[in-house]
Amino acid sequence: MNKGDLINKVAESANLTKAQAAEALNCVINSISETLKDGTKVSLLGFGTFMAAERKARAGRNPKTGETINIPSKTVVKFKAGKELTENLN
Repeated sequence: MNKGDLINKVAESANLTKAQAAEALNCVINSISETLKDGTKVSLLGFGTFMAAERKARAGRNPKTGETINIPSKTVVKFKAGKELTENLN
């Protein structure tokens, strides 16, 4: 499923137009992104938790040349699935 498919599914399930569903989904995504940028985790009860984590700088290898390169530190998003989501999959 991609973003367009999700918009269609939300529009159908919530009896909204595709434009309204797209706006709602974009607002949710932007809100989660902004909250993570501030360093705060986002918990959606029953679904899961998004959190920002710092990945340390490390040494890596260029697969083409075998040369050692430095990979800088960066902030990444981590997701931990909630109990309800996990149970629904099994």
